[in-house]
Amino acid sequence: MPAMSRNVETVTGYLDGFRNNDHEQILSCLTDDIEWTVFGAFHLTGKDAYDKAVDGPPELVGPPRLEVVRMVEQGDVVMAELTGTVRRAAGGEMRMSMARRSGRCHQGQSSSA
Repeated sequence: MPAMSRNVETVTGYLDGFRNNDHEQILSCLTDDIEWTVFGAFHLTGKDAYDKAVDGPPELVGPPRLEVVRMVEQGDVVMAELTGTVRRAAGGEMRMSMARRSGRCHQGQSSSA
């Protein structure tokens, strides 16, 4: 199995941070000018805003279970296709499917999520 690039290691560490609800680990993978957009829901800029949104809305409980469907790297951009679930406070779970783009992955940090 080939060794992971530093960019893929950064994205993998970022996802592991979410799986473990580890804010410090998540934020260590991001640049100060991080921008997070969930189309139709919100757009955040900066680590402070990002940190406040990491846990999600109060209707969701605990860290998500995330599975990487595929991860592709071209130049200094990594794209990860994910599926996952998170528990709902009212019972049951929410299923998710998403793609994460991390660009300008220099020095072990990502500028977008």
